[in-house]
Amino acid sequence: MSAARAVGLLLGVLADGAVTHPARERPVAAFTRAARAVESRIYADHPLPGAVHAGALTGTAVALGLLAERATRHRPVLQAAGTAVATWLVLGGTRVATDGAQLARDLETGRLDGARELLAGWDSRRTADLDVIGLSRVSVETVAEHTADQVVAPLAWGAVAGVPGLLGARAVGVLRTVASARDPRYRRFGLATARLDELVQLLPTRAAAALTVAGAPVVGGSAGAAWRAWRRDTVLHPSPNAGRVEAAFAGALEVRLGGRAAYPHGVAELPVLGDGRNPDAGHVTRAVELSRVVGWLAGGASALLALVLGARRRSRRRAR
Repeated sequence: MSAARAVGLLLGVLADGAVTHPARERPVAAFTRAARAVESRIYADHPLPGAVHAGALTGTAVALGLLAERATRHRPVLQAAGTAVATWLVLGGTRVATDGAQLARDLETGRLDGARELLAGWDSRRTADLDVIGLSRVSVETVAEHTADQVVAPLAWGAVAGVPGLLGARAVGVLRTVASARDPRYRRFGLATARLDELVQLLPTRAAAALTVAGAPVVGGSAGAAWRAWRRDTVLHPSPNAGRVEAAFAGALEVRLGGRAAYPHGVAELPVLGDGRNPDAGHVTRAVELSRVVGWLAGGASALLALVLGARRRSRRRAR
């Protein structure tokens, strides 16, 4: 099982970079529509309906994964193929790179309205008053965050729990977008989703930061600065996860991120991450390159983790 899972994860990572057929977006889009449909029926300004919403939809995704795993339990080739397809469907590495590259082009050519429109689908911050530096800062932060959320987290949970982990981690990420606690309407309804997302992202976010440190030299960045920013600048961050990989990206690219952020519900003063210069369009391009490197490293690390965990399970069974 462990070898099949490892092979499937690697094949899925390869497919994410090589096969960008529109059909891969349909399951995530269908899940998003289902989440919004359920939310419209049970919404109330209270945490309990939100908990039902998060539990039912995440549980459904995990259950589908369990069925897929059970159907291929004693067929390694089919299990590898199923894991590869599930990995390909949930990973967002190519999408992050494509949108990030478009953001860099828009900023480089002065198409700030295009950059603002693209960022609106990625982040809930208000960008109407931001200049090139401000938009570049948000772009780098968003590339970093989505790398952790849409690449590292599914791979980490896929290594630990196979297809159920892949589908469950991606489902939680989608639900966080649908019922964001930063939106006043979902402050109470989205509480369970926010807490579940924090739990799911707790270790993957730190793994993403570590992989950012390791991958920084590949894009001409500083591994030492990435390490220092990650360990130093996230202590005062209000989220247990959000600033970790952003700080590592800031240090790796030797720029400053964080600071004042305007959301629809108000202004947040976030810690400054990194101690370099202000970012520009060129740094967004380098953030995309770093995101790709982190994705490849995460693919290799997840396959290795799947093999190690599988070997430990076999050792415990023999010991019994």
